Amino acid sequence: MEGTCGYFNVDAGKRGYGLIELENVSKNYYQGKQKIEAVKNVSLQVAKGEIFGVIGFSGAGKSTLIRCINFLEKPTNGTVRINGVDLGSLKEPELRAVRRKIGMIFQNFNLLSSETVFENVAAPLRLFRTPKQEVKRKVQELLALVGLEDKASNYPAQLSGGQKQRVAIARALASDPEILLCDEATSALDPQTTDSILELLLEINRKYNITIVLITHEMHVIKKICDRVAVMEKGEIVEQGRVLDVFSNPVKPITKNFIKNTFDIQLPESLLHKIRNEGTPGKLLQISFLGDLAGEPILADLSTQFALRPAILYGNITQIKDTIFGTLVIRVTGDASAVEAGIRFLREQGLRIEVIDHVG
Repeated sequence: MEGTCGYFNVDAGKRGYGLIELENVSKNYYQGKQKIEAVKNVSLQVAKGEIFGVIGFSGAGKSTLIRCINFLEKPTNGTVRINGVDLGSLKEPELRAVRRKIGMIFQNFNLLSSETVFENVAAPLRLFRTPKQEVKRKVQELLALVGLEDKASNYPAQLSGGQKQRVAIARALASDPEILLCDEATSALDPQTTDSILELLLEINRKYNITIVLITHEMHVIKKICDRVAVMEKGEIVEQGRVLDVFSNPVKPITKNFIKNTFDIQLPESLLHKIRNEGTPGKLLQISFLGDLAGEPILADLSTQFALRPAILYGNITQIKDTIFGTLVIRVTGDASAVEAGIRFLREQGLRIEVIDHVG
């Protein structure tokens, strides 16, 4: 996938900014005299080659925000820069040139029902009067990439939801974009198909170094492929950072709610009541670990080195993109000074330890 545009030929890293920059971006609408603040003072940067996720519940302002990136929605206030170029300073022909390098895929696919798969993918190429042989070569290449080379003559009504989204992805890649915007691209799909589409996006990112910005209300999507994430609530970015950092140490209540959907560590109240009434002194610890630490015999170390008695109350392990991430909730009983020494030891091993309750 080749191709450049005059507004995309600067090495953003050398200039000290991201490929995508939003600075104090707001977008307001009016219903009669009532002002609706869909996006409020959002600032973020997305580096070249990064997969950046924006997560929030319905009505958080995610779709408006992503449409501000390519100026399909012109911000009421603030600045949007692509490779250092302020989109607000461009005339319409210049803005169209920039948009050509920003592909977009949607939840409802937006395919032309009366055209074949081939013609749907070819549409952007024909729009820019690409030679016929080049159109054929390019479409065949893209259909092979998304695994639909045998569906070229089919119509959208003959395809499954996952296949339709693959056609939409191929079409979005037809103009050799450097940025791909995904507006809830998997929310209409079943879990297995969602994973296949996410794997395809990850392959596209790695093979072509295309920067991807996706919005979703599913934390599974974020942890599967994203490098960083921003959490939106009521039009604002309330938390952002590396996905691993947000998973292991969520700050805002809304973020904790999203994490809870992946790791539901709420212990049954009946179990807590039983533990508290046993009278045995100790603590309940939540232990978070990354990567190689997942295989370490930490509970055995607590027993042998500190004469403590750890009991597992909850455990979960998952993969966040390429990194293993896990959580344990344990009850540790023993001498109070030994418990404190054990906690210090665990932290020295690089584990994140949170005391969630004192018992006994």
